[in-house]
Amino acid sequence: MRAAQWWRGAVIYQIYPRSFRDDNGDGVGDLRGIIDKLDYVAGLGVDAIWISPFFKSPMADFGYDIADYREVDPLFGSLDDFDALLAKAHGLGLKVMIDQVLSHTSAEHAWFKESRASRDNPKADWYVWADAREDGTPPNNWLSLFGGVAWKWEPRRGQYYLHNFLAAQPDLNFHNPQVRAAVLDSVRFWLDRGVDGLRLDAINFCFHDALLRDNPPKPKERRVGRGFSPDNPYAFQYHHHNNTQPENLAFLAELRALLDRYPGAAALGEISSEDSLATMDEYTRDGRLHMGYSFELLTQDRSAAYIRATVRTLEAQMREGWPCWAISNHDVQRVVSRWGEGGEPAHYATQLSALACSLRGSVCVYQGEELGLPEAEVPFEALRDPYGIAFWPSFKGRDGCRTPMPWDDSAGAGFSDGTPWLPIPDSHRARSVSLQEADPQSPLHGFRRFLAWRRRQPTLRLGEIAFREVAEPLLAFTRRLGDEELLLVFNLSAQPQEMALDAHEGWQPLPGHGLVEGEWDGQRLRLPAHGAYVARRAG
Repeated sequence: MRAAQWWRGAVIYQIYPRSFRDDNGDGVGDLRGIIDKLDYVAGLGVDAIWISPFFKSPMADFGYDIADYREVDPLFGSLDDFDALLAKAHGLGLKVMIDQVLSHTSAEHAWFKESRASRDNPKADWYVWADAREDGTPPNNWLSLFGGVAWKWEPRRGQYYLHNFLAAQPDLNFHNPQVRAAVLDSVRFWLDRGVDGLRLDAINFCFHDALLRDNPPKPKERRVGRGFSPDNPYAFQYHHHNNTQPENLAFLAELRALLDRYPGAAALGEISSEDSLATMDEYTRDGRLHMGYSFELLTQDRSAAYIRATVRTLEAQMREGWPCWAISNHDVQRVVSRWGEGGEPAHYATQLSALACSLRGSVCVYQGEELGLPEAEVPFEALRDPYGIAFWPSFKGRDGCRTPMPWDDSAGAGFSDGTPWLPIPDSHRARSVSLQEADPQSPLHGFRRFLAWRRRQPTLRLGEIAFREVAEPLLAFTRRLGDEELLLVFNLSAQPQEMALDAHEGWQPLPGHGLVEGEWDGQRLRLPAHGAYVARRAG
């Protein structure tokens, strides 16, 4: 891929630093631990890594509450460690993307401490402050994603401040040009250091409605959320005013102008709005972000119809921008548990990764997907996620997908010589890297084989996509680039399936992908449970 376009069709491996590898024995993963395992990551065949936050933080939300954008938290190491990580990754041919959490900071950030001190200090307007209503209640009905009202009373100022997430994560006031300039300056710091890209957390939350208008109620039948507890009142509203404001488009253009001064640097925006697909289109055209990333495939619905409709809807409106897909991340239940029913064969995990990596766009792969890790059962007394603690037991939070990587089947799973910050289940030790390395039929080897094959298929990385109308549970689509066209068919069920495929269409089987493959007799295609079929034709 051309240097300036490396991100198109890239496979981006997400590293959650706390849980990847602990180098110093304190039970928490760190930057040196990532360095130790970069050869493994490069050996997977991915193009880039995305490192979740490692910045100075009190860890109320495990790093997504930043107290200093330019400092590495001592828990993870130092700036020198990051520079060493960057150098080694680049030496291995890996691009490095880092999380940037721009919409809010930690309440421990120096900016907020100054802002809350009075109503007339130099940073008094750097956060979203509002007077109480006449009866002392918050200024409007906005709700936090983590449950409850999105406003917290600050007695130093005698005002409420906005927090779309935890109360420890006050929202910055992007209507203030000084805030925008300071945020861009922090981004520049990491671009100057040599990072290749940014994953922009909650990027549609930067601006709020300046009039602080109430959000309208949402009918009960439409109260569905991705990753939300069914008890979370956040789903009771249409969030028209606390995020995704039109002013954000001009800021994204400013951000893109900064990125364009660093050849090859790319931005991937995380988007969660009332119509995330439409926002992905809006945020990735007209010289804004390079890629958009949403939660559309991080749902419980794994049907072929849902996947087809989701991608088709985006394709119908996103003609200029570039999508990025994910089926797992650090915020949702692991995909083999979320989409599986239990008891699936080992190759099920590889099939799911191959499906995600075959859609038009780039793809984020969360650490452990290559091993087929299931969701971990974390007992209440071991929970660390404030979201899960608040909504237990109807929603168990995000700790089950954040448990440490199992490198071997020892007590510490090769993750740490100390006590891991979250317990490592036996089911993960049984799927450790060392055990899978010894098994040629393991998900790990299947993942590597598919990515190695995918690298040789420019049509799969860059081609257009079109879906075929086939019956559930089959998902079939073509990818086309120039004169080459590929056909991909996935059986999403645990039972064998068949579909018609006429020899006159001119398809020829395309081997080498390593998936459990179907058989074609010239008329009928027969697919085994969780099997796949790939064919090619030219002209």
